[in-house]
Amino acid sequence: MARRVHRKSDANINLRFNLLSVLVYVIGIVLIVQLFNLQIVNGASYREQSNTRLTRETIQEVARGNILDRTGNILVGSNMKFGLELYKSKIDNETLNNSIFNIIRVLEKFGVNYPNSFPISINPFKFEFEGDRLSKWKKDENLEPDISAEDAFFKFKDKYKINNANLEDVRKILGLRYEISKKGYSNIKAIKIANDIPREAVAIFSENGDMFPGINIIVEPQRVYPKGSLASHILGYVSRIGEKEYNQKKDRYDPNDMIGKTGIEYVFEEYLKGKKGVRQIDMAVDGTITAEYTAEEAIAGSDIVLTIDANLQKVTEDAIKSNMEKIRTGGFGKVYDVISESCVVMDVKTGQILAMASCPDYNPMDFVGGISTENWNKYMNDRAKPLVNKNIQSSYSPGSIFKMVTAIAGLETGVINPTTKINDTGYYRKYEKYGTVMSCWYHRGHGWLDVIGAIEKSCNYFFYETADRMQIDTLNKYSKYFGLGRKTGVELQDETAGVLASKETKTKLHPKESTWGPGDTLNAAIGQGDNEFSPLQMAKYISMLANGGKSIDVSVIKTIRNSDGIEESRQNINEFAKRKLGIEQEEKENLEINENNMKIVLEGMRSVTEEGGTASSIFRNFDIAVGGKTGSAEAPGNKVNAWFAGFAPFDNPEIAVVVMAENGGHGYYTAEAVKQIMQEYFGMNIQNVSEDVTDIPYVEMFR
Repeated sequence: MARRVHRKSDANINLRFNLLSVLVYVIGIVLIVQLFNLQIVNGASYREQSNTRLTRETIQEVARGNILDRTGNILVGSNMKFGLELYKSKIDNETLNNSIFNIIRVLEKFGVNYPNSFPISINPFKFEFEGDRLSKWKKDENLEPDISAEDAFFKFKDKYKINNANLEDVRKILGLRYEISKKGYSNIKAIKIANDIPREAVAIFSENGDMFPGINIIVEPQRVYPKGSLASHILGYVSRIGEKEYNQKKDRYDPNDMIGKTGIEYVFEEYLKGKKGVRQIDMAVDGTITAEYTAEEAIAGSDIVLTIDANLQKVTEDAIKSNMEKIRTGGFGKVYDVISESCVVMDVKTGQILAMASCPDYNPMDFVGGISTENWNKYMNDRAKPLVNKNIQSSYSPGSIFKMVTAIAGLETGVINPTTKINDTGYYRKYEKYGTVMSCWYHRGHGWLDVIGAIEKSCNYFFYETADRMQIDTLNKYSKYFGLGRKTGVELQDETAGVLASKETKTKLHPKESTWGPGDTLNAAIGQGDNEFSPLQMAKYISMLANGGKSIDVSVIKTIRNSDGIEESRQNINEFAKRKLGIEQEEKENLEINENNMKIVLEGMRSVTEEGGTASSIFRNFDIAVGGKTGSAEAPGNKVNAWFAGFAPFDNPEIAVVVMAENGGHGYYTAEAVKQIMQEYFGMNIQNVSEDVTDIPYVEMFR
């Protein structure tokens, strides 16, 4: 019985083996028949199709995002320009030469340049260079050392099989053929023939493709700054990526890509750049495109919307330019060789920058495609350093516009009160026995003054005594709260933190000098000594005074709109900017400034612009009440930097305006620019006419 079961099992195995063998034979026969069909029956046809189909990928360039002002005006955009490439195609020399000649005729018709590095000219024949360079070239081209220019010309003509009879036409074809031989090209790697060709030329190339085998029209975005130099220090510029940058970012950039170098163009490069697309192209060996499709979609760059207003920015720039000219020509009574002037207009409630101008400025278009040596040297050799944004990258002694900090600190700590009066005798002699005698700028002395009068008259003596009563550490505490000696965190590169005069600062900056002394405190109290702050820091400080002492976050970015229409969150923008700029979050002490003390200081600032104040003649008959302060700060090189800081309207402040003129002489001189800017902001639309400066005492208008 067991023997029969075993035989049955063997039979089943044999059956399955036979079935599997049959299946293998059937599949094999099918494959052999199909292979016979491919290679023998239709082989010639398929080989012909294979030989006449080429595939390549081309990059779809994408426009950088726009940069707009707060109302939607385009400050930076991109124009699309067309370029011409040539791919190698399976055509003979005669067809290639004819195609190149046809291309050249179209380009010349529209005045477009094309490569022409062939070093032999005709009429008469001569080499473009000589000496060792010519000898090397002949050797590299396998030419006889003593060959003439004419003979070399005809050797190349024969080499490229150019049959044209006209030598001028031959020379043109040679120029492009030689360029191709030097740089090389293939059916998947093109050579660039022309940039920025007009649409009319594009139409000719597109409609007559059979005359131009192997050509490809490429679309390239070009950065444009439609308003010229307006807000150039904020916007920044783009230029071709450098070798070092490319080596670090070659996974995202090509060697010829443009990249942001300064300003918003630099900081928000990752948003503005967008993402290139990839286009797949099928073509015949003769260069004719047979099919094309998008392999990877391009993503346009994001738009950056700034907080600035283009109209206000223009008025601000014009105001400081004309102000500089007036100071230089003695329009205020005395000539000063003013070097530069800068201005910040800020929303006192939000910290948004409404305008920020630094004069002299520059034209960002000078850098697109690479700046010329002439322009670069012009910028580099200018003593005013036009490429530097003075508002954030430079710091200056603030002089008397610092005195409101001293007043606030004194009132808050109780060393003075609103009714405290101090007698200014002209010279502060409290430390005379230690060799320290400090003078008021008005050497005859102002007499008895309270804090409002001290701000109005800019009395040094009053603030010497106030600071001496509370000492430097207390003054520093309040200075830091108002953002002095600290970066504002604005979304722009290379912001300076400035310098806040302190014991630590003196040890760091002047290690060979003695320890902190009473004279150091007195100097710091009036904005001198080591105190140096940027105009942007001063604008934040004035804004905080105007808003009642509330801390604000300074910003020049209103929003970012991605290509899908979705706006980036404020948190993402802030975090991105901090990472890009390496900004570390500083701990801030939240000081609750007494409302009455703040009102007292602001009243002092209002008295500066009213009858008897140091800027009263500028703001006389002005329709809006303004709080302000003039400042004239001594600077190295026997210079006097001029400041005016103001806010308006006085009863419900909206904006703060700070102007600083490097070697501008006197703070009073800069107040006129502030008035012009306020007129624009408040829509007064009146002709700005300077008042007579001789109707206030000469000594008073200088502080």
